[in-house]
Amino acid sequence: MPVVRSTAALAPAERHAYWHDVVSNTFIPLDVTLHDREPAEGVIASRSVGFLRIAEVGAGPQTVDRRRRDIARDGEEWLTLTVQQRGVALLEQDGRSVVLRPGEFALSDSGRVFRKVLPEDFSFLAFHLPRARLRVPEREVRDLVATVFRAEHGVASLVAGYLTRLAGQADGLDDDTALPLAEVAMDLLGVLAREHAGRSGPPADGPPHAVLALAKEHILGHLHDPRLSPETVAAAQRVSVRYLHKVFEGEGTTVGRWILGQRLERCRRDLAREPAHRTVAAVARRWGFVSPSHFSRAFRAAYGMAPSAWRADRNDRADGTGR
Repeated sequence: MPVVRSTAALAPAERHAYWHDVVSNTFIPLDVTLHDREPAEGVIASRSVGFLRIAEVGAGPQTVDRRRRDIARDGEEWLTLTVQQRGVALLEQDGRSVVLRPGEFALSDSGRVFRKVLPEDFSFLAFHLPRARLRVPEREVRDLVATVFRAEHGVASLVAGYLTRLAGQADGLDDDTALPLAEVAMDLLGVLAREHAGRSGPPADGPPHAVLALAKEHILGHLHDPRLSPETVAAAQRVSVRYLHKVFEGEGTTVGRWILGQRLERCRRDLAREPAHRTVAAVARRWGFVSPSHFSRAFRAAYGMAPSAWRADRNDRADGTGR
């Protein structure tokens, strides 16, 4: 569930200080100046998906500054991607100044000073991303910030669409699913950085390209379906099966092995959590395994023991009777 912070219950005179603290605690240390004498209600609903922090923000006119003293208080660098939903925003960083309108997004980098002016009532979705996980050259990160991307064109539309869907589904995700979905978000942002820099195709040492990222998203959402296959994944991405296999080869795996690994990991997790009366076969069926014998062979090959033995061992450890 999201953590919701609101100034609605506060007197207008008390809203400034409270809002300043909420904004800084949700994102990074910032200076916030509210422009109205009697500030309107401000609301931030925040949640996490893996290592991503997501916030939906709505409030009245204000200016947000990231100053050198704020940077000095941080130990880690972050990128913030903001999808404008209502109102306009003026973002200034690295000598660039851009205006964001609804349907557009831009990034800011916490490692350098920036200013964001919101001259009217607004709402936006913000995604707080660890800078170290974006495996692209520093010069390409600098080219990304304070640049307007329209959510209806090319890779930008994939990035905005994926992040918006992720925000909408965040409350229903468990930890094991959230982390790979957060990785997909970073993969797509890496694709955007390379496209913006005029490069194409997957980098030699970094994240996969957009087809791989979106294929992983599709797979994670359809693990329960026994019909999931390289053919169905390729059809969903509108690419050939041969091309999909080539994309996965870049990560040293195959489509089938990646699907199998994700299914086995979820079965392993559920076997440790499910009540004893739920059979091993039922857990396997939940994650798309049709044949119990095939599941048992695959599980033993991956984890070195039969699924029933693995479950018994984990139960013994939980009871304190195991070694």
